[in-house]
Amino acid sequence: MKGEKIVLVPYTIARCHEFYKEYVADPAMTYETYTYDVEEVNRYFQNKVLDSSRLFFAICHNDKIVGEIQIKQIDLEKLSGTLSVHLVNDSYKGKGYGTEAQRLLIDYAINKLGLKTIYADAIHRNIRSKHVLEKLGFEYLYDDDVFTYYKFSVK
Repeated sequence: MKGEKIVLVPYTIARCHEFYKEYVADPAMTYETYTYDVEEVNRYFQNKVLDSSRLFFAICHNDKIVGEIQIKQIDLEKLSGTLSVHLVNDSYKGKGYGTEAQRLLIDYAINKLGLKTIYADAIHRNIRSKHVLEKLGFEYLYDDDVFTYYKFSVK
């Protein structure tokens, strides 16, 4: 899937390793630091990326992987799924890559997968993510102790 600034491509094991070699944990999402570990990335790929209830893509800008995006918890009976996106580090944030990737994947989920409802969440302190979700048309649902929850419905 091609946008103006980015392209979404299948998430291979090589692309997953490329992403996590450069990944820096965002303090707006976690207080933990991240250290690249080959075996940990291999387990992540096997357990998450290859999970049939998920659809993963690498976010590429100028042939460089700048993020990963997925629809997870895909339920074809309820026609719903949950959107999740991570950019590799702060140098790629604020440039519209994540917003464009989410827009492309929402369009794909609706028009190719036939989903009618897409959920998303953001950690309370991740103001940027909440702003993007609202800009994309997600409706606020509720807050719990950690997350703010959103829903995008096909009209």
